[in-house]
Amino acid sequence: MFNYYRHGENYFFSKDLYKEFKKVEEVEIKEYSGKLYFLNRKDPLYSRESFIVNHPSLLFKESENVELLLLDEKNYSNMLPNWIMEKIQKNLLVAINTEYPKWERLLELERPKKWKVNLLALGDVGSTLAIGLRLLGGNTIESIGLYDRNPNRLQRWEYELNQIRRPFDEKAFPPVHAIEEDELFDCHMFIFCASKGIPPVGSQIQDVRMAQFSSNSEIIRDYAILAREKGFKGIFAVVSDPVDLLCKVAFLESNKNSNGNLDFKGLAPDQIIGYGLGVMNGRACYYAEKSPETLHYLEEGRAFGPHGEGLIIANSIENYNEELSNYLTEKTINANKDVRGLGFKPYVAPSLSSGALSIISTIEEKWFYGSTYMGGAYIGSKCKLKNNHLEIEQLKLPDLLFNKIHNTYESLVSII
Repeated sequence: MFNYYRHGENYFFSKDLYKEFKKVEEVEIKEYSGKLYFLNRKDPLYSRESFIVNHPSLLFKESENVELLLLDEKNYSNMLPNWIMEKIQKNLLVAINTEYPKWERLLELERPKKWKVNLLALGDVGSTLAIGLRLLGGNTIESIGLYDRNPNRLQRWEYELNQIRRPFDEKAFPPVHAIEEDELFDCHMFIFCASKGIPPVGSQIQDVRMAQFSSNSEIIRDYAILAREKGFKGIFAVVSDPVDLLCKVAFLESNKNSNGNLDFKGLAPDQIIGYGLGVMNGRACYYAEKSPETLHYLEEGRAFGPHGEGLIIANSIENYNEELSNYLTEKTINANKDVRGLGFKPYVAPSLSSGALSIISTIEEKWFYGSTYMGGAYIGSKCKLKNNHLEIEQLKLPDLLFNKIHNTYESLVSII
């Protein structure tokens, strides 16, 4: 069934034939205790460059789509050798799509002990997110680089953030530096917080997030191209709205050559992660706590989909209730309107729940809510970055719930 290969110090296996690599016997590769790579050839436009194989079914999928969220309960023990199953259980198996021209760089990636994080744009969201990273990133972040096109705003936040100190433990927090635009991609994670045309408080626009799509697409395009030019190897974190759609824009624009044709030499889709679903989970928790009928969401529930219309809040996976889920979904989607109705922009919870806290969870290799690429669209779910590769939680989802997620996915695919 499989061909086995050695390339330098790395071992591969594949259902495809790779004449450029040295073939080896199964007995040699099964004794190897390190990370193993499963090679495949898929259309890069609809497939990730790499991912953690957390279930044997992923080795047999012919295409990628929102069904990546579904747990396959088929017994694969007769289809795979025991030693491959053990690699999967230990998170030591990574799938790589060799149709990406730069895929071999993945073999050289090393996980930094602490991350250099650079942040673009210090508006309400960016500055609040930076406060969160400064206060919470002592164990995970080496430094925080800031860039804003307004030099006074940039200097102000460099001053203020570096003056946040814990008495008698003055070096507890990561240092903050003002950087030039050209230095933005000298880091392990780039955080995109730039935004233009946010509707003012009191505006009658119903979907505040989608109202920013056109202008923010133009901005993210420029930085996606810059990431390509710099050969950026880190995580391109998207916080600005609409998160999921901007992730797709960044992926497509960074992978176009000078003639505007896709060559897939830019950002891999799994380098780009959207950070918008964390606050939707936070808002669902807030409303769930207000009633004993929905309190179980905090232990049993999940959030899926985009940061806005199309969001799905599931009250529970094992005990899914359509009425309770719809109630939590509606309250969560409209939570930002409630804050705007009080005369304020709702940016604090998104900056911290979706932003700082989720970003730190990413670095710490813990589960978080993020938007990842699923064969044509970025869509939010529970996920984790492990050994520089993404892992998506798979669940046994009720048909009614999955159909709603699938409809949202198809809607996102149709927009771009």
